[in-house]
This record gives sequence, C-alpha cells and structure tokens, in this order.
Amino acid sequence: MRSFFRFLLLKPILWLVNHFTSDPDRNRIFSALSKLKNALEDDPGKKGFVIPFDCNINRFIIFSDQHRGCRNGADDFMLAEKNYLKALTYYEEQNFHLISLGDCEELWENTVLQVIKFNQASFDLEKKFVKRNAFTKIFGNHDLDWEIDPLAPGYLKKMYDVPVSVLEGVILQTHVADQSLKIFCTHGHQGDLQSDGNWFSKLFVTKIWAPLQAYLRINPNTPAFDNQLKTKHNRMMYEWSSQQKNLLLITGHTHQPVFESLTHFERLQWKHNRALHEHNLQWAQALEDEMKWRSIDNHLSEDYLNMKNTYFNTGCCCFDDGDITGIEIAGGSIRLIKWEEKDETIVRIVLEEKTIENLIHELNKSPSKDFKA
Repeated sequence: MRSFFRFLLLKPILWLVNHFTSDPDRNRIFSALSKLKNALEDDPGKKGFVIPFDCNINRFIIFSDQHRGCRNGADDFMLAEKNYLKALTYYEEQNFHLISLGDCEELWENTVLQVIKFNQASFDLEKKFVKRNAFTKIFGNHDLDWEIDPLAPGYLKKMYDVPVSVLEGVILQTHVADQSLKIFCTHGHQGDLQSDGNWFSKLFVTKIWAPLQAYLRINPNTPAFDNQLKTKHNRMMYEWSSQQKNLLLITGHTHQPVFESLTHFERLQWKHNRALHEHNLQWAQALEDEMKWRSIDNHLSEDYLNMKNTYFNTGCCCFDDGDITGIEIAGGSIRLIKWEEKDETIVRIVLEEKTIENLIHELNKSPSKDFKA
C-alpha cells in the first residue's frame, strides 16, 4: 500500500516542494533573523533572552540536530547515541551549560511519547543539566511541536521531571578587553517557507505535510540532505551575520559544520594554499588526498579567503558514522569539536579553535588573504 501511494504521490509532492521551497529566500531569512534578535534584546521572554557570561569562567556546549527517534530504520540518532552520552557525561562533569539548538527530537516521523520511550538514557543525562539550571532548549523545524502543541509543557515535564521552556533563540553576551561580543544562537530554519510561517502553516507542516512525506519515504530538498541548498542556506546565514556589529551567529539545521564562516572543505583548501605558500609539499599532498575523499562536499565560496569570521554551525549529532560535532565556548576560546569512537574508545577531538579576544579583534578589521594561525 505504501509503495502504491508513493508511486501515485511522488511527483506531485516533489513538484510542490520545488515550487514553494526550492531556494532559501534572502529577504525572508534576513527579516526573520533580525526580528528574532530584536525580540531577544528588546522584549525577552517566550522567544528567548540574553545570557551574560564571563568567557574565561563560564562554559557552554552547543549541540544540535540529534533527531532522536524510536530505534527503527529511520532513526538517525541511533548510531550516534553512544558518542552523545559520553559527551554529555564529560560536559556535566566539567560543569558546562548545555544548549540544545533544535531538531533534538525527530517529531516529523515520531510522536513525542515514542521518542521519550526510546531515549530515556539521553534525557536522564540532560536532566542533570536541568537540575543545575544549566540547560537551554531551542526548537527547530523538526521539533516545532515544542512551540505549537498545547500539550508540550506536559511532555517536557515528563521528560525532565520539572517544567522546561523551549525557546527560539538566546544571545550569549560577554566582554573582553573593553569590547562587547554577542553570540546569537538559534536553530537556523528562520525564513524557511515550510516551517517558519504563521501558526496554521506550522501546524500543517508538523501534523500533515511532514508525516505524509515520512510515511511515503520521500526526502524533499532540505539543507540537511541537499548539498546545493545547504551551501545557499549557509551563505545567507553568513551574509546576515557579516552585516551585524560585534556579533557571531551560531546555527545548526544544515548538518554541516562551519567555523569562522568556512566549511571544513574550505578550511582544507585554505590550509592547502598555505602549505604551497610555505613549500611544504608533503603537507600539501596530504591535504589534497583528504579533499579528494571529501569531494561530495567540495563547494568553495568565491570569496572564501575574504569572508568575515562571523558565522558558525554546530554540524549535527546524527552523522551516519556515529560521529557528533558541536561548538564549545570555554576557557576564553570557541572551538569546533568532534566526538568519535577510535579503537573502541570514545574521544573528543578539537577540530578548530580561536580565542574570543582574537575573534573580537578580527571582527573589527577588514578580512585579509594573509595566512593566519
């Protein structure tokens, strides 16, 4: 029966997706991000608020896109769960504040009660952050139910034992060397025609449109699955952030890690240029080999050498090899980290790192092609 309906509806559904959501809309994205930022600063409350912090004392770990399901063939989180639990144990012991940046639960394909039933281990660990008042939960497009479902407060209390608010974003604010820095954290689906409309459109997507696509096993073009769309979406997030003053934007949504506005492939290309500049042919060859291996995600922005360092993306907690990535803010630095299993041991790897002080300094000068550490 599923196959029959899929055959019957595949072309109409794909036509609708391509017709209404084929490309990210720059004006919609810019307007939505600016509106949310202003709400957090000028009218803190239901949508979110500003969290002042000392970047040398306070610690944050930002994870997104777990897509926790119900242990079936469509559960993207199942392979990554072991790494996620190990990471949460580490960050709880190290007294971090956990920010879950949206799409934490896969509610397009599952009910809330199904997700709770099969993910008690990770909810139990997240409870420890809740008890320390060190947990911030933000909704994304795949868990919009937290915003629109009137039963959401009851489900959240069942998950965490106490009431937990789910926000659209937060701003972390700090000062370094008499300079102010705002770190704007939100899922990144803002401006998406499928899931950032009015209440009725959100209800239609979460309760009818998305479950229909999940039942028919149709993956429409979304940033997480379409490399071209992913690149466009990240580009628009970057362009908005580059126009702000003393502000960094951290999102998820695309499942593509970004650090200082560059994807991993772009940073490999930059390092390759540096290796050639330094006549380090062995290093250059190693980088070429890795870039060939990553050829599926090999887009280079035309101006990638001159982009401002204003945009970051957590990646996701549901890579198909079980790895997870996230953004740490601790010890005066911001880091892109990965947790993976090596020789039956789960390890934390720092992929990229920059001090907050250097970030602020570079925000206030023109981007340069000069090689920088």
